[in-house]
Formats: sequence, structure tokens, C-alpha cells
Amino acid sequence: MTFLSPLLLGGAALIAVPIVLHLIMRQQPKRLEFPALRLLQQRQQTNRRKLQFRHLLLLALRCLVIALLAAALARPSIQASGTFGDGETPVAAALVFDTGARMEYVHQNKTRLAAAKETGDWLLSQLPAESEAAVLDSRLTTAGFAVDLSSARRRINRLTSTAQTMPWGTVTEEALRLLGESAKPRHELYIFTDLSEASWSPEQMKTLRQRLADAKDVGIYLVDVGVKQPENTGIDNLRLSAEVISQNRPLSLQANVVHSGEAGQRAATLYLLDSTGEAKKRGETILSLADDGTMVADFRLGNLQPGIHQGYIKLDVQDPLSVDNTRFFTVQVQPAWRVLIAATDPPDENAYFLKTALTSAETPSFECDVVSLKELATRNLPDYASICILDPRPLPADTWHRLAAYASAGGGVAIFLGHNAQPLEAFNAPAAQELLPAPLRRQWRAGNREIFLAPSELQHPILAKFRETQGANPWQAFPVYRHWQLGKLIDGVAVVMPYNNTLPAILERPVGNGRVIAMTTPVSDPAPTTDPPDSWNLIPTGEEPWPFVMLANEMLYYLVGSSAARVNYLAGDTAVLPLGDHNAHPMVVITTPRDESLRQSVDEKRNSVAFTSTESPGNYRVQAGGKADGVNLGFSVNYPADVSRLKRIEPDKLKEFFGDTPFQLARTQEEINRNVSTGRVGRELYPLLILLVALLLGGEQILANRFYRQPKKGDLPAVPARPSMADWKKPAAEPPRPLAPEPAGAR
Repeated sequence: MTFLSPLLLGGAALIAVPIVLHLIMRQQPKRLEFPALRLLQQRQQTNRRKLQFRHLLLLALRCLVIALLAAALARPSIQASGTFGDGETPVAAALVFDTGARMEYVHQNKTRLAAAKETGDWLLSQLPAESEAAVLDSRLTTAGFAVDLSSARRRINRLTSTAQTMPWGTVTEEALRLLGESAKPRHELYIFTDLSEASWSPEQMKTLRQRLADAKDVGIYLVDVGVKQPENTGIDNLRLSAEVISQNRPLSLQANVVHSGEAGQRAATLYLLDSTGEAKKRGETILSLADDGTMVADFRLGNLQPGIHQGYIKLDVQDPLSVDNTRFFTVQVQPAWRVLIAATDPPDENAYFLKTALTSAETPSFECDVVSLKELATRNLPDYASICILDPRPLPADTWHRLAAYASAGGGVAIFLGHNAQPLEAFNAPAAQELLPAPLRRQWRAGNREIFLAPSELQHPILAKFRETQGANPWQAFPVYRHWQLGKLIDGVAVVMPYNNTLPAILERPVGNGRVIAMTTPVSDPAPTTDPPDSWNLIPTGEEPWPFVMLANEMLYYLVGSSAARVNYLAGDTAVLPLGDHNAHPMVVITTPRDESLRQSVDEKRNSVAFTSTESPGNYRVQAGGKADGVNLGFSVNYPADVSRLKRIEPDKLKEFFGDTPFQLARTQEEINRNVSTGRVGRELYPLLILLVALLLGGEQILANRFYRQPKKGDLPAVPARPSMADWKKPAAEPPRPLAPEPAGAR
């Protein structure tokens, strides 16, 4: 226990005052001449004891009142947390600021980051002299204690919001590490946050909870600068049908619009940048948003010429958080991909189903050249974006080597195995095994069993398109009667899709810079004409085989690199752009959304550019050389989706994060001041002591009035009359009490 004013404890010496008063003013017994003197003498001892008890009780109460009053004025306190010491002891303080983009939320003409900076600046002025302070933010740059409090104040004033943030738990752990290295007797951690649920994920807090439990000597204070009921409308995600598309393929865009607050209508507008960088309006949609609802704004762009196209979708609203009202995008358009399809004779007949699936669209993305397997040796394979091998017979070792070299250079090869894959020794030879995912073991026949394609997950890029129709994909309608059963898979091979008997149906094998897709049943067999069926499956020949058409196109998109190519990134990601045929430029110029021109060297081995300064959301351009043969690429950067998630964390869940570690939550400077005083000095007992003094004074008054109450008229007992002589002669139930001798002079 500590006292703010220990000298005032000397006031307890005033206890002597009621003692002296009681000794001076104590009542003396009155001498009464009464006939029944013997009765009074018997009561004398009893009355004296009662009187002494009452005197002592009142004396104790009055002494206790004076003692408690003196103690209350001395301001005692019980230490609540931290080490013992008074409020003027120097402290080591770590101030952690959330500088995520959500802190740009405006309330009362002030961003949440500005409110946090203002409170942090005030807090530094409240620290005792000789204290030291460290200022950390979500970037987690080089952290350390400032030279003095003025340097810490300048560090706070320079804080800005950022799209690239470190995990919240990592920043707090660094702050605790700094405090642990300080030699100051008192350690304090201040966390300035808007308490958005997205920034307090359970994954981040698992390790932090134990770290907080170990830091028992640290006073933890959460400074809430958020808004209790935030309102906002924003785009938290933008999905493109593909980031690299062919010239004939339209671009589909889906903007996910989230809304918190009252229902209303919002307009979403699509803008596309022309060659001069000017934004042209290409579409608009009106969204009717419900209370705290979500809607999707759909747009389509067609007739895009080959090259890089950039734009953005913008919400025409004015709300407290403006950074999530715009979402940027980049799409790379190129001529239709050339695909080489090699099939057994007659090739056109055996390649009919696959070629039709790839070119049946009104604006196909592929141009297919069909050749026999024998012509593979004479074709210039690098002229094609992908090569498909349909139900191959044993190929010469040189052909396998050429295909492997093509894949290693970055090409994509698809192999569909069927009844021609025999003898097995030819396909299990080293040359063929450079491409195939595993040795062939035997043909697996379904018999009376129903076997069909059965994707368990839709995470692979080839299957991503099927998420839109999940639950409505009729794979059972396209049975598989036979397929190849494989041996042990080669290292690095992944199963893209199994059959419902769990055996692999489609597999992927990386080969050098390219990839090979193998399917263990063919897509070239005609519809069966016998019973049992002579075809291996009905995948391309069943009734309305739209799953096969979608699967074939997505497989080829993946092989030509359309699914893997990336020109849209999140803030903080490293943007990697392959230069393709543009290999004559050792340096490129990158133009940022802020119109800054940065020179970036080219990785000659990978023939690509890696750009790490992607903190600013917007559209970036990558250029080098002239318009004819130069580099003209681009990419876009956006905020993470959780920027738009402003839902505040529940108090109970916040307590779960800290576990048994005590912390103080404050919203105003007054609450901070009160909580800090409690942490440094302790919890004051002044209010409790004053309440006890008042109660004791009231009790003393009640007892004094009761003990010294003056009898009212009529309360005195009547004096019995003297007995007459006749009374002596009357018989009595009890013998008469002897009368005391009458004192002289009574008559």
C-alpha cells in the first residue's frame, strides 16, 4: 500500500481529542435520597457497567472516525499492476500505432490515424521526466527507443497510413522485446487501434497471448480511436475471368461490393484507360444494397485489341472511408493461341471432339492445327503455345526428347492415354518417362461399377471455372468404362482430378519451366456401338457434354499460361513480369500511380522484371525501347480485401485474446489518465474511506442520542405510596418487602 500524502497521517494524533473530552465531560452519578436505598445499591454496579460500555463504544467510534479521516486525506492506494513506485518514476513506454488503410476512416473531420497521433502526442507530454519512448507502426521498420521524447514526438507526426502492413501480433511482440531490454523500473505498452475485427485474427494472437503472459511487469493499455458504429461502402475484391486472354475472348469482371450502414442505392462505374492514359467510361450499374449487405457488380468488356489494357471500377459514393471505393485491374490481350493436336490416323477424325471443344465458341481463343503423330518430328514445336497428344502409339525416343525439350523451355503438353498405349515397355521406357507422370501398370475396367470423374476439390486452376456451377456438374452422366492404372507417381506429380474409385484421372507434372498434363482415359473414342461398350468413356460423346468442353478449354488455358500469368497484385507483393521475346533491354522504366519513373534492371537469366515497391494502389506501366519492338507491359496493385471490413471486435473476444493478462481499455484522454494512474500508483482507497467515515459518523450520532436520551415527562416510574397501617394487617400472597429506614428530615 502507498500514500500520496503520507505526512497527513499525523492527523491520526487527533484521536487524543475525544479521549480528553470524554474524561472531562463524563457524567457524574447524581445523589438521590431515596427510601429504597438498598435497591439502588443493588442496581448500582449494573448501571455502572452499562455506562462504562457505552462510554467506551462511543469513544472507539469517535477515535475510529478521526483515524479513518486522517487516512483518507493521506490518499492510500493498493497497487493494481506493475512495480511499486509513485507516478513520477521514469518509465519505458512503447507506443504501437495501427497504420493500416482502415485508419483513413474519417469521423468528425478527422481520420482515425490523425486521432491516434494526436492522443499519442498528448501521452508523451504526460510521461514523467527521464522516461524513454519507442514508436512502432504496422510497417515494422527499424524499431528502437528514441533519443528523447521530442524525437519520439517527431516520429509520431511522420506516421502515414500504408497498404503494406505486418501482422499485428508481430509488431506487438517487437514492442514487448524492446520493453524487456529497458532498465527502467516501470514498463508500459500503448496500442492505438480502431479495434477492427480483421486486425485481431486468432491466428496472429496465438503466439502473442503467451508472450503477453510472460510480460507480467508491463502495463498494457488499448487506446480505442475507432468509431462504435462505422458506416462504409467499398469494393473488397475484383475477379477477372482471366488476366491473360485471347483477342476473341471477352473479359468478365465481378466487383464484390460490401456495405455497412443503412440500405440505399450505389452506382458502380467501369472505366478503361486509352493509349494516352485518359479514363473512358465503359459501363455502369446501380446496386440496391441492404443493411450491412453484399452485392456483386458484373461487367463485360469485348473487342479488346492485343496489348495491355488497364482500368478501374469506381463507386460513386462519398463515405468516411474512400480508399476502398476504387479497384484497379490490368488484362493482357493477345492473338488466339496456336495449338498443335497430334492424333493417330486418321488425325482429323480422332481429333474431332477436342478440336470442336476448343474452337466451337463464337469467338474461339485457340487456333488448332491437326497433324498425325508421324508429323511431330517435322513440326517446329516452339511455334505453338501448347501441344496435345491424343491416344498415342509408341513414339520414337527422339520425338519424346523433342517434346521434353519443348516443355522444359516453358511449353505445355497434354497427353491423353488410350487403348493404343501398348506395349507397356514402350511407355515405361526412359524417353517416355521424361514426360509421363508414372509408369503404366494395367487397364482398369469398370465392369458393372459406375465410374466417372469425381473432383474432390476445385482448387486447381483447371477446375476453378467449375466453382461457378458447383453442385450442378453432372459427371455421373459421362461414365468411364476403362482407364489406365499407374504405378508409383514420379516426384513432383500432382493429381488434379481423380475418378470416384480414387484412382488418378488427370495429373500434372512440372518439366523444366513448363508443365505436362496427362489424362488416363482418352477423349478421341467415338460413341459406343456395342454392348458392352467398345469405347473407353462417354466424356466427349455423352448427352450435352458441356463439362468436357469447359474442361478442355480450361486445361488449354492452363497449358498456354493464361491461368498462371499474373498482372494483378495486392499491395506489398512482388510483381514479376516475364518479358517474353523482349530480351534486348537490360533496363526498363516503371511508372507508378504517383507518376514516378523508376528504373529497374532485367533479370537476364529469367528474362523478367521483379518489382518490390508496390505499396501504392493503382496501375503501373513497364516500358523500354520504342513502340515497334520495345517493352510495353503493365500491372495493377490493390488494397487487401480486409480494408473494407470495419466490424469491431466484441469485448468478450478481445478478452479471449489477452487471456489472463490484465489490460486497460480507454477511449478518451481522461480515461487514459485515470487508467495510467491506477497502473502506476495503484487503486486509491479515498472514496471507500470517506464512505466509511460517513457511515461511522452516522452510527456515532445514533448511539449518542440513544445512550444520552433525556426522559420525557411521563417516562419516569411512579413512586409508590407509603403503605398504611391497614395494609400491614391484610394478608398478602407474598411477604411484604422490608422498607428502607426513612432518612432523617424526610418529612
